[in-house]
Amino acid sequence: MSAQNLLMQDIVHAASSRNHAVLLLHGLRSTPQEMGYVARALAKQGFAVHVPYLPGYGLGTECGTSVEWREQVRAHYRKLAGAYGSVSVGGLCIGATLALALAIEEPEILALSLLSVTLDYDGWTIPWYHWMLGLAYKTPIRNFYSLRERSPFGLKNEALRAKVAKSMLRRGDSEIGAATLSMHHIFEAKALAKYVTKNIAKIKADCLLIHAIDDDISTTANADVVYRGIGSTRRRKIFLDDCYHIITMDNERDLVARETHYFFEEAAKLKNDGLNAVSVARAQGTRRQATHSLAESGVFAKWFRRDL
Repeated sequence: MSAQNLLMQDIVHAASSRNHAVLLLHGLRSTPQEMGYVARALAKQGFAVHVPYLPGYGLGTECGTSVEWREQVRAHYRKLAGAYGSVSVGGLCIGATLALALAIEEPEILALSLLSVTLDYDGWTIPWYHWMLGLAYKTPIRNFYSLRERSPFGLKNEALRAKVAKSMLRRGDSEIGAATLSMHHIFEAKALAKYVTKNIAKIKADCLLIHAIDDDISTTANADVVYRGIGSTRRRKIFLDDCYHIITMDNERDLVARETHYFFEEAAKLKNDGLNAVSVARAQGTRRQATHSLAESGVFAKWFRRDL
């Protein structure tokens, strides 16, 4: 089996101690391996975890439509919902936007973990002329132009960045995806974001947003838009200061996995025990409560990440 085919394999962990499944969605033109670290961390806590490869969305296949992406994700969700008592959903980049789209269509989703959510490519490595691509898509240019991945490849960790750069040079792809993003992919991502933005107030699932302050692909404005617009009564926002866009693999991946675990666990307790959020926080102790208060206020993660 080729290296690319290995990257495109689904990641599946069966539940060991919970009736709670987690569906994780990788980024556009990427692979399930992008979510591998978080998947393993959640599996160790007893969650059933599924990270599917999505044809037409992931690495190695022709671009499908955003409607097709949503239909695939919905099918994976319904399979998990039929087998487990509750399902939470997480995603990275456009995968987080797909998670939002799913929550619009499936109100029974327990909780969301939105990692580097991307409604607009507005980070500091995005070319200045990116805003013109919508116009260019209406011309034959759409069949030729691609947005090329460039250093730092969404990674602040220099060793991992060097590994990805080497893979990109040799094969044209890596664990974080392909070396280029076609205009077709960009157009469909924009269509997905438009759908989510229009319907975001309908979402009631508990919502965790984790975003890097120095995200090179999508700024924290994306997380702010979701935080303000979502209909969730329980929501939390955490900003990180020691990573770039691929926060599931970068320097603060431990914190990302840990906070996702805590958030999903709290959501399950609320559902099973009928407790309110304040009671859950008190039950976990004063220190944990103080830490989450910082996170909810959007305080930089450096103030508490080593104490968790």
